[in-house]
Amino acid sequence: MHVVLVVDHAFINGGQAKVALDAGLGLRARGHRVTVFAAVGPADPRLAEAGIRVVCLGQDDIASTKNRFAFAVQAIWNTHAARRLAQELAGLDPADTVVHVHAFAKALSPAIGVSLRASGLPLLYTVHEFFLVCPNGGFYDYPAKAICHRTPMSAACIATNCDARSYPRKLLRVVRHAALDHVAGMRRLFPHIVTISALQEKVIAPHLPATTVFHRVDNPIAVAPVPPRDGPPGDFLFVGRISDEKGAPVFAEAARRAGVRPVFVGDGPAAAELAARYPEAVILGWKDEAAVHALMRQARALVFPSVWYEGQPLTVYEALACGAPVIVSDACAGREAVEDGETGFWFRSGDADALAAHLVRLKDDALAARMSRAAHARYWAAPLTRDNHLDRITAVYDLVLRAAGAAARGRTPHRPAVAALP
Repeated sequence: MHVVLVVDHAFINGGQAKVALDAGLGLRARGHRVTVFAAVGPADPRLAEAGIRVVCLGQDDIASTKNRFAFAVQAIWNTHAARRLAQELAGLDPADTVVHVHAFAKALSPAIGVSLRASGLPLLYTVHEFFLVCPNGGFYDYPAKAICHRTPMSAACIATNCDARSYPRKLLRVVRHAALDHVAGMRRLFPHIVTISALQEKVIAPHLPATTVFHRVDNPIAVAPVPPRDGPPGDFLFVGRISDEKGAPVFAEAARRAGVRPVFVGDGPAAAELAARYPEAVILGWKDEAAVHALMRQARALVFPSVWYEGQPLTVYEALACGAPVIVSDACAGREAVEDGETGFWFRSGDADALAAHLVRLKDDALAARMSRAAHARYWAAPLTRDNHLDRITAVYDLVLRAAGAAARGRTPHRPAVAALP
């Protein structure tokens, strides 16, 4: 088949792009035709080397732009991207082409929705975040430091400054979302949606058409298999952006109450304040993947205290693969990977005392060792490998193509249950 991957960035700058581009490389290696359509470069050289057609517009994102007014216009309605995408999709065969959208909110804009609809090609969208249904993309009120339960684009939503930076930027996003919904019609554009956690589907389903078909496809995890650890457990570890929504201050406070040393791998807007308030905390900064996995293999547990929904936090799965139990907030999708009391613990989101109680429990070396063995065994019984990811996504592509073909012929195809996908 021919898979057209639509992404904001043609290089790996985070989890979204990594999943999309790595899948593209894997699909090409399996013999499929792959096109990557992106706004922001430079393109990952591996794509062209693998024989993937790359269409990169050479545009800016918010981090690279030198003209914020021009970028604001682009973010609301990227006319150039819409025109080029329409040209790229023109003439493609709907019998063997799937257009898979991974990202649009950072550069491509909702304008691509008009081109996608006009193409008449089978469409698929992966929900890495919530920009398809929420103006700020996260169902999170940054100033209030709490999950947002307001109806997107309601009067209460529009009147609330939930943005991480300013209310004017929130209003810009409201305008963009109005274009997304009322001009591009993107919420009603994708009959098939890929989610990466059950929580994600629960959050977005009420805001999409009742006929939407959801497919669960886990993201791949790149962790080399190693034997279960047999050494003494080390420190409690946090890996990620040191920010309020990630729950970093909650971990630091809980560690103090539990009398343990918190170790942070990462950086972020709360790092300086956290270091000043909790001088006992060890802040290592960002580390490469190999170094992070080495720290996970030594950790007593990974602490994942995120106070917002998340999508499918890969850090949780990486830790389990490395044999580290995980203590996870019950508000985020990371809890789906953790069997409470067996491979880690859930705790009440934002509650430092509840987290501290689990830190105290895992001071017990015997319990930490038992949970480490269980975490390692459970993960490797069904690992989230790239091959498993490719098997699942190609099964979804086949289903999308069959459904589109049947719709074109005016009948409904027999569709196996999503749970039956390999």
